Amino acid sequence: MTAVAPAPTDTAEIGQVVLRAVGIAKTYGVTKALKGVDFDVRAGQVTVLFGENGAGKSTLMKILSGVEQPTGGHLVLHDERVALENTVDAVERGISIIHQETNLCSNLSVRDNIFLGRELHTRTGGVDYGREAEITARLMRQLEEDIAPGTPVADLRMGQQQIVEIARALAADARILIMDEPTSALSASEIEVLFKIIRELTANGVAIVYISHHLEEAISIADHAVVLRDGEMVAHEPVSEIDLPWVVHRMTGRQAEYDFRDEPREFGDVALSVQNVTVADLDTGRVMVDDVSVDVRSGEIVCLYGLMGAGRTELMEALAGRDPIAGGQVLLDGTDIADLDIGARIAGGLGLVPEDRQRDGVVQMLSVGSNLSLAGLRSAVRRGLVSRGAESKRIKQGMAEVRVKASGPGAPITSLSGGNQQKVVIGKLLMTDPKVLLLDEPTRGIDVGAKGEIFALLFKEARKGLGVLYVTSEIGEAMTASHRIVVMSKGRAVREFDPRTATRAEVMAASGESDGPAPTPTAPPAGAAPPADPASPRTTDPTRTHGANGGPR
Repeated sequence: MTAVAPAPTDTAEIGQVVLRAVGIAKTYGVTKALKGVDFDVRAGQVTVLFGENGAGKSTLMKILSGVEQPTGGHLVLHDERVALENTVDAVERGISIIHQETNLCSNLSVRDNIFLGRELHTRTGGVDYGREAEITARLMRQLEEDIAPGTPVADLRMGQQQIVEIARALAADARILIMDEPTSALSASEIEVLFKIIRELTANGVAIVYISHHLEEAISIADHAVVLRDGEMVAHEPVSEIDLPWVVHRMTGRQAEYDFRDEPREFGDVALSVQNVTVADLDTGRVMVDDVSVDVRSGEIVCLYGLMGAGRTELMEALAGRDPIAGGQVLLDGTDIADLDIGARIAGGLGLVPEDRQRDGVVQMLSVGSNLSLAGLRSAVRRGLVSRGAESKRIKQGMAEVRVKASGPGAPITSLSGGNQQKVVIGKLLMTDPKVLLLDEPTRGIDVGAKGEIFALLFKEARKGLGVLYVTSEIGEAMTASHRIVVMSKGRAVREFDPRTATRAEVMAASGESDGPAPTPTAPPAGAAPPADPASPRTTDPTRTHGANGGPR
């Protein structure tokens, strides 16, 4: 078994259609997720699938990979009509999928996850663990990751778990490989490695379907572009014929730009004061956050920006109470909360929207309404019991406030798109009436339209007095969706910028993301209009940084 760039197993030539979806429809109850979609996959080429959350992209990919069955239409594989019964059937026919949300068994090792359901056997019939470990180690080397085959998946950071997902698909020697947001948790260097592997695969005839909300990134690797909107195909062109505005306009029906730099700046007193905070790794004692100080005022939105290894996520989790701080103070409205647990901090007015919404943000078996009301359930208690009437009223208000698109409060949380699930996670914290909201990568895996809606929601709450501190790996978001940017590097807060006067190059240079000096920013004159900035929040910089690979972020 080879791990990367397998030799062709069929006679398909580069550019020939190897998999075709014909009139594919999918209905969930009264919801029409797909409405007669035609879609071609070509050997040796990358077809990128664009669309907003809820457009039907993931549903179509689940049908192509045997996860779901279509309500109407059919599939044609190598000129033969087929019905994929399940994922095992799809893998046997050479189709594999890398899911947006990791689909791993956290209690098993990396090796066992890669070969789960397709174990290698010795001549006597036992599992050949040695051979599996050898292939796993080879895959990790090719993906340039220092992960031992026997490492439990539970010990890996999100970015490393995504690498394991990719390795599992590569180990299947797929001839058709579907990648659903494969880079959403990867660092810039990991993305570069993945793109190198994609080029090797396509050079050997492998057909790839690629889904990403990072539009510029997807265009850079693709040969063909297809756009879905509201369950229908609305456009398809060779990538050589399109640009970013073309993609955005066809995805959303509008130019989905957002820029909040001219928002009023009427801040109140300091709501959250982080003073000389140090955070150390509990296992190694290594300092992850080194003497960081930052204040967030009522009504102010502060962005933490930096490269992988900057310590942003470690700082956020320590502020929320998930990890202890080794030194310094955390003051909420002047009260030291460093010794309070997570529940007490939420009750006091501080809550965290975590980076991994699937693992830490939502409860998979609960409904939309139950997830939304979970953190603020105390407010619905009457005489020691939860008042279902009061809870239902708050849920309806919450869904309207954050504009969750769902069939109703009773809808399964898993039926929602990624963007709407994130709105539920944010809404859940807002229902606790927070003074300060912490958000770690709040737009990871979310389309351009939903990003604008989420930031519009945050700025609306900021105008009411909410303080916001959020982490992003998107330079465009940092420039256009914050009142102030704090750059972190190697565990320290190294520079602050006013996004009205700073340039993209200055912020990136301060983080170590690009060469060149980062001049000390100066505040604009009172009443001065902010200068135009060429950065587009929907443009993904090829050197963007996602901190999710085993080190501080």
